[in-house]
Parts: sequence; structure tokens; C-alpha cells
Amino acid sequence: MMMEEITAAFPAIEILRNEPLAHYTHTKTGGPADYLAFPTNIQETKSLLAYANQENLPVTVVGNASNLIVRDGGIRGLVMILTKMANITVTGNTVTAEAGAAMIKTTQVAQAHALTGTEFAAGIPGSVGGAVFMNAGAYGGEISEVVTSAEVLTPEGEIRTLNAQELDFGYRHSSVQDYHDIILTATFTLKPGDGVAIQATMDDLNARRAAKQPLDLPSCGSVFKRPTGHYTGQLIQEAGLQGLKWGGAQVSTKHAGFIVNIDHATATDYLELIHHIQEVIWKEDQVHLETEVRIIGEEPK
Repeated sequence: MMMEEITAAFPAIEILRNEPLAHYTHTKTGGPADYLAFPTNIQETKSLLAYANQENLPVTVVGNASNLIVRDGGIRGLVMILTKMANITVTGNTVTAEAGAAMIKTTQVAQAHALTGTEFAAGIPGSVGGAVFMNAGAYGGEISEVVTSAEVLTPEGEIRTLNAQELDFGYRHSSVQDYHDIILTATFTLKPGDGVAIQATMDDLNARRAAKQPLDLPSCGSVFKRPTGHYTGQLIQEAGLQGLKWGGAQVSTKHAGFIVNIDHATATDYLELIHHIQEVIWKEDQVHLETEVRIIGEEPK
């Protein structure tokens, strides 16, 4: 397929060829996408998927690329970044946000309408779609507690509405991961609250986040899931790995559960450091650290 064909088919959509995904990931790493599209609404997303299916192009969907590592070989086929789909509407006690809306912005809209329930997510840097996809959580709260439905686009191009039960939430899991659906919108059912108190809680959680996490450096957020009975950061600290540098990547000196880009790191630096940490922790503690960060794309040639 030539670039001229896809741009001719979708003249209103921004589409880039061989675009480095390092420009979009929070780690500032990642190889190129063959085609990178930025749909602005549900119909454009549906049309792009139909076109890709017709042309036998693999499709990868990315939100805010905050808890994501794209390998240095990049991604073949069509990549869609949904951050231009960011509308948020409020009806009574429900907030409905498009998949590309920032989770932080969504919590701010809820606060402005004196709706409580999403305060825990006030500092989560991902998109709504990404948060639902992985059942994001922080400070004792999880998306599964407030999301009552999500509108999705199936790989075959059908738009469906899934209720909370059908989303099958678990720890950093939703059914969307299993069926490869594309999240289009999510609806949060919240409770009336006091706007001042809600803002105070959000401010407190954000201050705690800033004090503990390396927000001033590129990172993919929390790298590993919390293993049962352990704290990841503590395991890494006790193994003497905090501060370890691997190429341009480093185990954060502020929070050992984070890996930061301190000097033009590559995705390979990140992945090799992750593998090294997993090996050491298994050897020292017989604990398998499972990655929370989503790792996609191809190895460099």
C-alpha cells in the first residue's frame, strides 16, 4: 500500500509515514510506525479499521502511551493514537469520556461537577481508554470501581457496549485485552460530593505522588505488577538495584519501581534492564516480577 492511497482515502485525518513512536511515548523511546493515524471521532476510527482490514494491515491502538514500551523495531501496519478523541460529557451523576481523553482531565471534570469517586486517578497520566484497558489503579482505588460501561469497536468493526461484568475487570486486566477490542468511550457512575473536599483529596494525592515518584524524568510509570505478599520497590532496593544504569536507562533513585530515561535511552535499554531486574529478583527472592507496562512492537533488525 502506498502512502498516497491511504491519505487519499482519508484526506481529513492526519496520517504520518514511518513516524518514530519515541515522539509520543512517555519513555521517549520506540521505533517507527509504518502508518500513524490520529482519528478525531468514532466514525473515523471505524473507517480506518475497516480500511486496514480490507488491506490486511495489522492494527495497533495507542492512548496516551504512558504505561507503554514500543520496541526499537517499531510497529508494522497501522497505528492509531486516539488522543484527538477527547470529549467529556456529564449527565447527572455520570461522566462519559472518549478513549483519548486524559484521565487527569476526566477527574478534573468530575470535580468541577462535585462528583466523587475518581479522586484516586487524579494523577494517573494515561488516557481513559488505557485506564480501562488495564484497570488502572492508585492509592487504593481502581477504574473497575467507577466504570459502569464502555463502548468498544470489535476487531471485525462492530460497535458494542460492554457493561462492567462483561469488561471482566481484574488486577491490571480487562476483557478488552483478551478480545482485542478498541475502547471508544467509557462511562463513570459517580456520587454527589463536595467539590472543595474532592479537590483537597486530589491535591493531597498529587502531592504524595510528586514526593515519591520521578515525575521530572521520562518513564513508563510503574514497571512491574505488585507481587502477592511483596512490594516491588522494596524488593528492588534490597537487591541493590536502585540507581543501576543500563545504557541510557536507570532504576529511579527516587522510586525503585520506576525506570527513567536519563540519557537518550532506547527501548532495548529499558527491556534489557527489566529482564536483568527480573533475573536478580528471582535469584534473590524466588519472586517473579510480572511487567505491568505494556510491551509491543518488533525487535530491531
